[in-house]
Amino acid sequence: MDRVEVDLKQEIARLKRERDAVILAHNYQLPEVQDVADFIGDSLALSQKAASTDAKVIVFCGVHFMAETASIICPDKRVLIPDLEAGCSLASTITVEQLRAWKKEHPDAVTVCYINTSADVKAECDYCCTSSNAVKVVKSIPEDKPVLFLPDMFLGAYVAEVTKRKNIYIWPGECHVHAGIRPSLVLEMLKTYRDAEFLIHPECGCTTSMVYYFGNGNGNGCVVNGNGNGNGISCNVKFLSTEGMMKYARQTSAKRLIVATEVGILYRMRKENPDKEFIPISSDAVCKYMKMITLDKVYRSLRDMVYEVKVPEETARRARRAIERMLAIN
Repeated sequence: MDRVEVDLKQEIARLKRERDAVILAHNYQLPEVQDVADFIGDSLALSQKAASTDAKVIVFCGVHFMAETASIICPDKRVLIPDLEAGCSLASTITVEQLRAWKKEHPDAVTVCYINTSADVKAECDYCCTSSNAVKVVKSIPEDKPVLFLPDMFLGAYVAEVTKRKNIYIWPGECHVHAGIRPSLVLEMLKTYRDAEFLIHPECGCTTSMVYYFGNGNGNGCVVNGNGNGNGISCNVKFLSTEGMMKYARQTSAKRLIVATEVGILYRMRKENPDKEFIPISSDAVCKYMKMITLDKVYRSLRDMVYEVKVPEETARRARRAIERMLAIN
């Protein structure tokens, strides 16, 4: 750690005390940003953590929809994001106008949006969900009701496969990072690391194919191509959210794990589990938007109290309803 980084971290600590602030960092953030955070985790859990603190200011080191979610859950707090340009390729695949038009095509449908959406989109939906509870949310909806699931087509396809629901319509959106994690890449890694456990995020482009390979929605042990063609691969695969991955990494007795999600999560995994080896499914799985938040920008955000993210009251109220319906199911 160089002198500049040390000085910045000290200044950030001082400003946190002066501003009565907490710093939240998503699992995909740069290591030095995670190091100054009060809480590290996935987007919804971080907002819930913020709501439970007495701090007046929240500095959200993540992407824009996450700061919006914090504003929705914590309307009495000032929410800052260190870079307004830190967007989300998945959230941007659907606008509120597109959603309204889609709903008109299916007037009887129940609308379920992934947490990776804008506040305006959440406000138009009946339920919100995360990657860890999407299946549970959809299962809670009466089977005779059509479901519009948005915006991630891979998570949606995963939910459809696990629930066996035939009346679910899926928006064709994707995360540019997770979409690049294809079945061929996973199968190649399975052959290379036969002794490893595999942790796969449901947003990945490989997910639905992997569910078919593994024969169930749990991924608890499998044989890939084990049909007499000589290419059988024994494996242990889990489909997990980022925080689910963190929890599993702490609990498993396995010493080698392949991680199929954005590479930023590896820093925390290795820090919390120094006796285990964590291998990225691809070193190219990098979110350029997450990496826009730097230590210098965190410092400037606290120093100048920029950039505030505030969701209009009526939008926040309607979006909060979708989130609360999800939490009630949990």
